[in-house]
Amino acid sequence: MKCPAGHESAATDYCDICGEAMDPAASTESPDASAGATGVPTEGDPPCPNCGIPNPPEALFCENCGYDHTTGAMPRREDPAASTAPDTNTSPALAKAWVAEVWIDPQWYAAQESPDPLPSPGLPAVVVLKHTSLLIGRTSVSRGITPDIDCGNDNGVSRRHAQLTTDGTRWFVEDLQSSNGTFVGDATGTPPTSPIAIGRKVEVAEDARIYVGSWTRIVLREALDGEV
Repeated sequence: MKCPAGHESAATDYCDICGEAMDPAASTESPDASAGATGVPTEGDPPCPNCGIPNPPEALFCENCGYDHTTGAMPRREDPAASTAPDTNTSPALAKAWVAEVWIDPQWYAAQESPDPLPSPGLPAVVVLKHTSLLIGRTSVSRGITPDIDCGNDNGVSRRHAQLTTDGTRWFVEDLQSSNGTFVGDATGTPPTSPIAIGRKVEVAEDARIYVGSWTRIVLREALDGEV
């Protein structure tokens, strides 16, 4: 069946490609109650008691953290003394240490005219890159999506938004039929206005910036001492 954005999806709750909520009327099957919310979060929706992300009133659980609105059960958390979650990425490991800086960019936000409120800008989240192929997107507990670069609560970012790959020297980005596109711009000047072509790998030059969603800017660089 097709999602509201026109992507063919095997899932009946959220689109496999962009993460948009599927229209229940477009399917003859009864929706699975465990699939979660049927709406898309908006600014006026009540916040999740656990993580604070807006949830549609009809949501059975929080799409961001998994909080169960029906039973009040909190999502299962890792034992702080235990190691981090298993790395499910099966692509080869990077030979050289790299990181991604994930910024909240007010200039990019202003250009997107998003209805969502802009989080307070500050220092970037620094994500250690461990593999030669990496997913940019947003975590979905219900759909088992754990991006290598998680764009948090930026609802303008699709669950599976874009793919980063490297040949060991150069980096490339490919849009995965995201709802709002993937943009690549220079380190100086105004943000780009035209998205890259879907399904085509575009080289990310040194100091170039990747723009996704409503406010997210991603910068790739070699890791500094102590960051890995």
